[in-house]
Amino acid sequence: MRHATTALAIAALLGLGAAAAIAQPSGYTGPSTAPQTAAQGSYAGPSSVPLMTVKQLLDTGRDDQHARLQGRIVSHDGGDRYTFEDATGRIPVEIDDEDFPAGQTVSAQQRVELLGEFDKGLRKTEFDVDRVTLLP
Repeated sequence: MRHATTALAIAALLGLGAAAAIAQPSGYTGPSTAPQTAAQGSYAGPSSVPLMTVKQLLDTGRDDQHARLQGRIVSHDGGDRYTFEDATGRIPVEIDDEDFPAGQTVSAQQRVELLGEFDKGLRKTEFDVDRVTLLP
């Protein structure tokens, strides 16, 4: 009976080790504190996603429409909620930490381009950001 318990304990430990090995990204060689996006490249060429103003998006945008906005993130409203502004108006935006440029700080004065999807609902309208790019 004692051997069976020991065998089960060893099998459980081996199973945990295998699960951890499966969970690691391929090519991983050791510990890292770098954000996941730091190792990923990004596309920098032309895009068919339309460049729009906040006013155009609010007036004519469709739910789930992809768009690009250029302007400034003017306030952090808690969690992943921010307010974005261009020359035509303001819109609430949702930006996850990993969607900011890796290793760079974005100030309220910095011009940025947001790539994302318009979320137009009956009670809430916002722009869900997939990527923030710093503009010169």
